[in-house]
Amino acid sequence: MKRQDFRFFHRLRVRWAEVDMQKIVFNAHYLMYFDVAMTEYWRALAMPYEESMHGMGGDLYVKKASVEFHASARMDDLLDVGMRCSRLGNSSITMTGAIFRGESLLISAELIYVFADPATQTSRPIPAALRALMEGYEAGEPVLQVHTGDWGALGRDAQRVRTAVFIEEQGIPKEEEWDAADQTCLHAVAYNRLGQPVATGRLLSAGEGVGKIGRMAVHRALRGTGVGRTIVEALTQLARQRGDHTLRLSAQRTAEGFYRRLGYVCVGGTYEDVGIPHVDMEIRL
Repeated sequence: MKRQDFRFFHRLRVRWAEVDMQKIVFNAHYLMYFDVAMTEYWRALAMPYEESMHGMGGDLYVKKASVEFHASARMDDLLDVGMRCSRLGNSSITMTGAIFRGESLLISAELIYVFADPATQTSRPIPAALRALMEGYEAGEPVLQVHTGDWGALGRDAQRVRTAVFIEEQGIPKEEEWDAADQTCLHAVAYNRLGQPVATGRLLSAGEGVGKIGRMAVHRALRGTGVGRTIVEALTQLARQRGDHTLRLSAQRTAEGFYRRLGYVCVGGTYEDVGIPHVDMEIRL
């Protein structure tokens, strides 16, 4: 196997607790590495695992795991764990894994999962939506589709994401979350290939040629995967289309780095909004 055989990789560094008395990674930890990579594989498919499986009426159970050792990893090695779906049966999914240090193949593996009823653990056919998602991802297709429009078209799905993030997760009072601006501004919602809304944001007008991005929310399982960037890019495109020359936003301080990487700069100091530290930021288009 070679690196180019894989679309998906997860990078990790060997930790002290994973090395044995021979000063190499203890063999059982490689299965843990593959398990961690599988979790990130689902994230790369923009698929919040638990609720997605619940929605499809099943779950995945390991039927077989085989590992072949080619060379050893050592303390502080940076490893790239590649995973790919190599076969989709009626109810089984075969995943091929490989651990690389640079271009060197250290470990290869085959993991066989069975889609089954969680209550009885009896096998079920792989849902068509999951099959299409995995086949599409391995074929290089995008996993997200962003829709833009008004509250009438997207409000229900935007509300679902914002409720989970702002009200349930961050504890923001309902009366602070919903306002009249939702009815007049433009919205963007990102959907995965299972049809689940996983991120949202809105674009308001803040003056002649000035737009304001607000209510940015990303499903907690998908943060750091680029989903938020797709929402900002979609809203930025809308702002450009209507002739805005500047975009502003009020960022939670924990998200400041995310917006900086997109080119935003801080304008002013920190202040509190709904009990959460914020900072104003803007970008010239």
